[in-house]
Amino acid sequence: MMFLPTTLEEVKKLGWDSLDVILISGDTYIDSSYNGTALIGKWLVKNGYKVGVIAQPDINSPDDITRLGEPKLYWGVSAGCVDSMVANYTATKKRRHKDDFTPGGENNRRPDRASIVYTGLIRRFFKNSKIPIVLGGIEASLRRITHYDYWSNNLRRSLIFDAKADILSYGMGEKSMLSLAEAIKNNKDWRNIRGLAYISKEANPDYITVPSFEECVEDKFKFIDMFNIFYKNCDPITAKGLNQKHGDRWLIQNPPSETFSQELLDEIYGLDYERDVHPYYKAQGFVRAIDTIKYSLTTHRGCYGECNFCAIAIHQGRTVSSRSEESILKEIKDITKDKKFKGHISDLGGPTANMYQMECSKKLKFGACSDKRCLYPNVCPALKPNHKKQIDILTKIRNLDKIKKVFIASGIRYDLILGDKVNGDKYLEEIVAHHVSGQMKIAPEHTEDKILDLMGKPGKDELIKFKRRFYELNKKLDKKQFLTYYLIAAHPGCNEKDMLDLKIFASEELKISPEQVQIFTPTPSTYATLMYYTEINPFTGKKIFVEKDNGKKEKQKNIIIPREKNQNTSHKSTFNKDKKVLSNKSDKNNFKNKNFKKTR
Repeated sequence: MMFLPTTLEEVKKLGWDSLDVILISGDTYIDSSYNGTALIGKWLVKNGYKVGVIAQPDINSPDDITRLGEPKLYWGVSAGCVDSMVANYTATKKRRHKDDFTPGGENNRRPDRASIVYTGLIRRFFKNSKIPIVLGGIEASLRRITHYDYWSNNLRRSLIFDAKADILSYGMGEKSMLSLAEAIKNNKDWRNIRGLAYISKEANPDYITVPSFEECVEDKFKFIDMFNIFYKNCDPITAKGLNQKHGDRWLIQNPPSETFSQELLDEIYGLDYERDVHPYYKAQGFVRAIDTIKYSLTTHRGCYGECNFCAIAIHQGRTVSSRSEESILKEIKDITKDKKFKGHISDLGGPTANMYQMECSKKLKFGACSDKRCLYPNVCPALKPNHKKQIDILTKIRNLDKIKKVFIASGIRYDLILGDKVNGDKYLEEIVAHHVSGQMKIAPEHTEDKILDLMGKPGKDELIKFKRRFYELNKKLDKKQFLTYYLIAAHPGCNEKDMLDLKIFASEELKISPEQVQIFTPTPSTYATLMYYTEINPFTGKKIFVEKDNGKKEKQKNIIIPREKNQNTSHKSTFNKDKKVLSNKSDKNNFKNKNFKKTR
């Protein structure tokens, strides 16, 4: 199969008389492993199901939503690889004019709260349908329980209630969506499938009951308690299911799907993808996102960095699962067969590039630690970081025929490099010598210790050490490359003095004038968003300062980047900016999280 069908004519050409599953997406349909709709759809087809796609349906007409008819098993609804409110609005709530996942680039096809709107569209034009509607993607995943919504400035119920959907698939959804299809097809009970959430009249007696939606609204400390329990029950090995009451009904969240094995990841990423926009949508205009993802590869999923402003731990998980070297090399060789390929791999990585094939053996056996993190405040000795496997595969890839350059565009954790006493320097030399194009991007996010502590990021001493090593290697290799730094303004706890101190540090210690500064966006289900809403440090219970005035947030940013300079760069692609904002993690290509599952 080339593309998944988008019209009845395409369905008939495949010899199908109907569809088992129809996937609705807020993104246009790019047939790529970076697109969750393509991943889920092709995985279901691989396992014998007939799947169609309706991308960015017209919400004012029945024409799009009805053009494939009604599926036999379920509808799959996703806002796309970005939460629709993040896709549509800046950190200061200004409407975005561009959308790199829409043909033509104009932000006019993705509705606000797309999961709710698309579900309503199905209900409106299939009034008597008994076919279940399943929510998925990052919007559903991060809004699956009571959460703070920045755009309405209040707590909202689980998305499944507001959307009036039947089922919600969270996290990486290939397993749960396939298991659901099998259960419905065979008339079996699906309510015990891992990775799913649903509404019930009664709580599950074997699950943990967290504070109700109403309790969270009334008491911020109850909301903190709820979030702590929610966060600690996201590890597949140790997690319990959760009950949360909403009015007179219950949200039931089953434990997360088990961590994907290397063999399963190889199978999923080994499917045939066209690496292009479907012709039906391509005819509607150029899709800028294809430039970034066409010749990029995912090597692994998950991240144990656990930055407090990032939702990767909640969505992809804290355990890294990696593809085999053979699988990656095969995909690279397939790419080189493309007549348009010019020899450049745009990115090779995951949420954090240098976590490939690097995990804690204790975590893999017993689950993530409940009382400590892998990288904060320091690299855990049990992790035993070693970049050898990454060096080996990078060496093999760059020596392949037709490969001129392999870029590492996914973020790199410099503290992980420094923590590798065996191969850290060798890995950095490999990157500097072969995988940087003029600038290497890193994400310290801030430089002041009290803010770094609230972010869960390493201290500035690590940054200085890394900077010194980077420029020493450039001198040794006769390179003229530079470090660029992603920074965040107006993070909870941060005031104007902190930004002034950051500016002084950047000038005196880093010898730069930063150009990559984003205002913090409170997205659902992160600790930083919890801080933003409650104005309380959830780890200490102490009150913290939170800047909530958008004008003053801009002022914090302007301390680093003057307004006139900022305006000169305002035309830049929203897609590139949102690779950071999607989960508020600037040191990762989080858009890869598209699963309808990245967002997978």
